[in-house]
Amino acid sequence: MPSPSSSRPSPFPFRLSKAEVVLVFITMLWGGTFLLVHTVMSVSGPMFFVGLRFAAAALFVAMVFIRSMPGLTAIELKAGLLIGTTIMLGCGLQTMGLQTISSSQSAFITALYVPFVPLLQWLVLGRRPGLMPSLGICLAFIGLMLLAGPEGGSLHFSEGEVVTLVSAIAIAGEIILISRYAGTVDVRRVTVVQLATASILAFLMMVPTQERLPDFSWLLLFSAIGLGAMSAVIQVAMNWAQRSVSPTRATLIYAGEPVWAGVVGRLAGERLPGIALIGGLLIVIAVIVSELKVRRRGEASPLLTADEPLGQDTGL
Repeated sequence: MPSPSSSRPSPFPFRLSKAEVVLVFITMLWGGTFLLVHTVMSVSGPMFFVGLRFAAAALFVAMVFIRSMPGLTAIELKAGLLIGTTIMLGCGLQTMGLQTISSSQSAFITALYVPFVPLLQWLVLGRRPGLMPSLGICLAFIGLMLLAGPEGGSLHFSEGEVVTLVSAIAIAGEIILISRYAGTVDVRRVTVVQLATASILAFLMMVPTQERLPDFSWLLLFSAIGLGAMSAVIQVAMNWAQRSVSPTRATLIYAGEPVWAGVVGRLAGERLPGIALIGGLLIVIAVIVSELKVRRRGEASPLLTADEPLGQDTGL
């Protein structure tokens, strides 16, 4: 994409590069997986399914990149272990929540990871969020309240909603870690490590959660293999694309995930109450607002910037 210094600013700030088109495709895949996972929870526990899914993903990636693995460095191992841990927490808790809440509701709550990114950077790294991220956080909070639904004059969160909310925090950590290491590690080796880490940790979590092994099911087997292959593609593509796509542009694209999930869920017969749909809409708006950048006086750049260094705080 040409820089503003070499050509006139594009009147279409949402024009997509090849890497951004890849992220759009990933977002569509993500949105479609919520309903499938929700269905699989009828035949399997969450941690076993997550472990099986990422074991298949790690195997697929390892077979493709086996020749690259001997060059694994200490920093790549560290990055893979850290990212894999957040993947297990994010996907595991999200899958656990799908046992009791609808796929559409899960997708909207999961989308909170976007405004959670600047919030987490503030709490952990001391980087205070700017005006727009702060506004996005407020809108996301209001949307969450409406999505959860007030009962008897007080807000009530089900167990599924709570664990899904925590999963969104873990996914925000994953995004921060991917941005932190994306430009300094080999994508292929790190992807194998992070997927294998997520799988092993998920299987280990079956012990403290007292989850039993499920009976054999073709639905479970084919879903795990299919989502494993999809996870492999998604993780490789994310790590590759985020080397050239700024966090701002990436998170704006990811904002479409709950929308796609809502469309798939509705086609499958899911129906959210009107107040919950308004809450979901506010969360999507919060995702977009939290990554907008206000144009200062005298600046010719558009509201969205595509030239921010990867991993840099995008707040004002």
